[in-house]
Amino acid sequence: MSTLLYVQANPRPVEESKSLTMAREFMKVYRETHPEDKIISVDCYRDKIPLVDEELLRAWEKLARQMPFTDLTPVEQARVSAVNNFTDQFLAADKYVFVTPLWNLGLPPLFKAYIDTIMVAGKTFYYTENGPAGLVKGKKAVHIHARGGFYTQPPMSEMDFGDRYLRAVLSFLGVTDIVSVICEGHEYMPQNAQAMLDAAVEKAGLAAREF
Repeated sequence: MSTLLYVQANPRPVEESKSLTMAREFMKVYRETHPEDKIISVDCYRDKIPLVDEELLRAWEKLARQMPFTDLTPVEQARVSAVNNFTDQFLAADKYVFVTPLWNLGLPPLFKAYIDTIMVAGKTFYYTENGPAGLVKGKKAVHIHARGGFYTQPPMSEMDFGDRYLRAVLSFLGVTDIVSVICEGHEYMPQNAQAMLDAAVEKAGLAAREF
């Protein structure tokens, strides 16, 4: 049995989101083909993702100076514990599914906040004399992603800070087995939007069978 961690970042309902529509098909097929697996879900817009704020930075500084956790203020303890919970949850999973739209050439802000909870020195990566090295090995990920423009070919491919960003983050942590299922171009070609979505949904289902 494997544990799959499903992370979505879109405040819209499924019916209004192409990425969530693709993800719904992915998870439907995944549950059918992997009935023994455990699935844990994180919704970046409904769960309380801790932000890197003044209290959290102050708490980390105190811990770096070897202050006992119990000596932190209640607010600082809560901030650190929230981050630790998401980090441990990420480390405990065997597979990852990330579901995002592309917004303004990047990913939703609360998804970035989630990424900040899993990029933790000493837990998911560490520093060596030759640079950082990932500690999350032998795991795989799927990125289900929707973007209204075309970002596959240059010059727009150089402005893809969505899928490329997530791939860079995961590779940094040691996850190199990454599959991207992308629906793109529907805002440029609205007359073909439904056909594009249908094709992407089919690809999502196929990816789920092989994941």
